Amino acid sequence: MADDLSQRPIVIKRIKKVAGGHHGGAWKIAYADFVTAMMAFFLLMWLLGSTSKAKLEGISDYFKTPLKVALSGGSSVANSESILKGGGEDFTRQAGQVNKGVVKEEKIDEKAKKILRERAERIRLEGLKKKIEDAIEANPSLKKFEKQLLLDITTDGLRIQIVDEQNRPMFALGKAELQPYTKTILREIGKMLNDVPNKISLSGHTDGKPFPSGDKGFSNWELSADRANASRRELVLGGMDPDKMLKVVGLSSAVLFDKNDALNPINRRISVVVMNEKAVKAVTMEEGERVEVDMEEQPKVELLQPSP
Repeated sequence: MADDLSQRPIVIKRIKKVAGGHHGGAWKIAYADFVTAMMAFFLLMWLLGSTSKAKLEGISDYFKTPLKVALSGGSSVANSESILKGGGEDFTRQAGQVNKGVVKEEKIDEKAKKILRERAERIRLEGLKKKIEDAIEANPSLKKFEKQLLLDITTDGLRIQIVDEQNRPMFALGKAELQPYTKTILREIGKMLNDVPNKISLSGHTDGKPFPSGDKGFSNWELSADRANASRRELVLGGMDPDKMLKVVGLSSAVLFDKNDALNPINRRISVVVMNEKAVKAVTMEEGERVEVDMEEQPKVELLQPSP
């Protein structure tokens, strides 16, 4: 046994210790990224803390819909008035240039205001119509003439027509002298016309029967004009402000109430119109209503100079 052990080779294991090698600088890059991220985070927190709530909401809206400003025709990001200020002049516009989107918005606003004014005006006129109708019902002296009082809303405003009946004429035959009941009606109407700020127009009408003296002398034109002016005086005597009257005309038989029968007594009438804004403009503007033209949409015409 001792011999066997002495014959076995002796193996000596030596562990060689090697010092750690160089790992490189990758950790430095990672550390620099971490420090940069932390700096950006603290800078973001500082900006959020120093910005008002309204501006934060604006910034949030901008990043949710970044093209909203451009599509709506608003100012660009470079504009100093923008929520996200670009820090300088808006170089997308030239001096004197008008933003087309803003012009269109102004036009839309004007149209909306005009529609609202027209609606409010119509409500006022309908209220006046109801008030006159109630006054006719409540006043015994007017109640018996209600068939001769015609009220309706037209494109020019509230129209109040006082018409003749076969056995109850408004004026003396062939004259501008009003009957007592006509004076009563006009004066009652005159009291109520001051309830609205609208201007008033008044027109006199006759039937188609020619005046005895003929068209070369005193005709239905003069008679209708005289009757219209006599009616104006009664409105003023009833309490209407004289400055509310804008137009007084005599139309003879040019505008018949009954177009099928020119001799129908109903054609002899006085028409009082509480004018709306559109009708007033049509009267006050000598050459009709002005039409605004968008010059940007008009075709450009080049003038060719003659060659020398």
